[in-house]
This record gives sequence, C-alpha cells and structure tokens, in this order.
Amino acid sequence: MGVDPTRASIARVYDAFLLGKDNYEIDREVLHKVQKAAPEAQDLAFENRGFLIRVCRFLADQTGITQFLDLGSGLPTAENTHQVVQRINPETTVVYVDNDPVVLAHGRALLEENEHTHFVAEDIFEPQRILENEVVRQHIDFTQPLVLLQMGTLHHFNGPHERPAEIMKEYVDALPSGSFVGISHFFDPENEDSATARRMEDFFLHSPMGSGTFRTQKEIEDLFPGLELVEPGVTLCADWWPDGPRLKELNVAQRTIAGGVGRKP
Repeated sequence: MGVDPTRASIARVYDAFLLGKDNYEIDREVLHKVQKAAPEAQDLAFENRGFLIRVCRFLADQTGITQFLDLGSGLPTAENTHQVVQRINPETTVVYVDNDPVVLAHGRALLEENEHTHFVAEDIFEPQRILENEVVRQHIDFTQPLVLLQMGTLHHFNGPHERPAEIMKEYVDALPSGSFVGISHFFDPENEDSATARRMEDFFLHSPMGSGTFRTQKEIEDLFPGLELVEPGVTLCADWWPDGPRLKELNVAQRTIAGGVGRKP
C-alpha cells in the first residue's frame, strides 16, 4: 500500500500539528478545521508528545524495565521513545508498531538506529496479531515486565465505542506482572470545556482523517483494566508530573487531552 496524498493520514496529521515537514495539504486541512473549534488545537499534539517523553523517562529511570512496546508510534520527531529511554539505559529494547504507509516509508530507517530499536508493520487494534508477531516475540520477552504504550492512538479507533477497552484488556491480559501501561487520549472534562471538546471531536470525525473520539475521565480509566494507576492517576497530560512550575494558564486544547500510567499487579 503506497502513500496516498489525497487521503489524510493520522501520522501525517500529527506531524502537521507538531509543525513537521512530512505532511501534505490534505493533512494540514485537518489541522485548520480543528483550529476552528480551538485555535490552540496544535497543543493537543504538543501535550501528547511531552507526556510521552515524561512517562518514558520516568519508567526507564524508576522501574528498571528495559523493554518498551510502542503501539502507533507515528512519524519520527524529536525525542522518540527509543531516544528517551536509551539515553537512560542504552541497552533498552524498543519495538515500534505502526501500519501507516507513510510511517513505513519515512520511519523505518530513522527508527532502526541501533540494534535495540525495531519496527513492526501491524494494526495496533488487533492485539492478537501484535502479540503473536514474530519480530515482537523475538525482541520482547513476555516472561519479564515490559512497558506498553498507547499514546494518542486509541481515540483513532473507528468502531464500537466499547471496543478500545476490550482491546486494552487483551493487551493487559498478555502482560507479565510488574509491567506498566501508558495511555494518552483526547478528553472530555465534562465541564465548561466539554462543548469545545465535542466540537473538536466533530471536526476530527468529519475531517479527511475521519477519527478522533473524546472520552470522559471514567471512559479513559476503563482503558486500564485491572491496573494500579500511578499517582496522580488519569489526569490532564499537562498535569502529569510536569517539568516545572506552571507560569501561565492552560488553554482549552491543553485541558482536553489526558493520560495516565498503570502497573499490572
């Protein structure tokens, strides 16, 4: 399957949100549409990326786990998972999974930077295929704790609303005790920002990308089945162990993306 410049790609749309260069006009159209609902919409992607970096740094530094399975890795940008964790321990294995042709085309060379970084072309919403994939099995030892990441991915599932929670249960069931799961997700805070969240959702769903569901606190917590949430639980990405004191108020985009980290007992 080749790269189709007439169809928006989730990976390229994120790249456009992050002010990257690997995107087409059709992808920027999604950004411009969502900016009609929230002019600061790009901060959805920036908060998602900042959260990913802090989670990876925390888990690599504090848990001693040396294997990371990053589902829906997207296009390489500054500070990818392997760069963050291998800076702390160069022996850490990272397996990226994505089936977007543009990621395959651009990403493989950049992501396979060393013998501990690997790339698998699979659909992250089909857990059994990932869990049985020979490259995943070759590089991830499922008898030892691992980190599984779903950063900004589950809100792009197109299908029954309850299915992402079922998908996550399939993954969690396969993880050994002591493993960690990190998830970020578009967020409906069920307050005065809800109208903007739902307007952004509407623009995402009716954009050339066609996906982008906003979930409530409870719905996001349901994506961590049987896991013990690390403090402070599911919270705004911006509020999950920020790098320093906050000097300015969060905008509506920053208030509508949340995340958390859970540990399997």
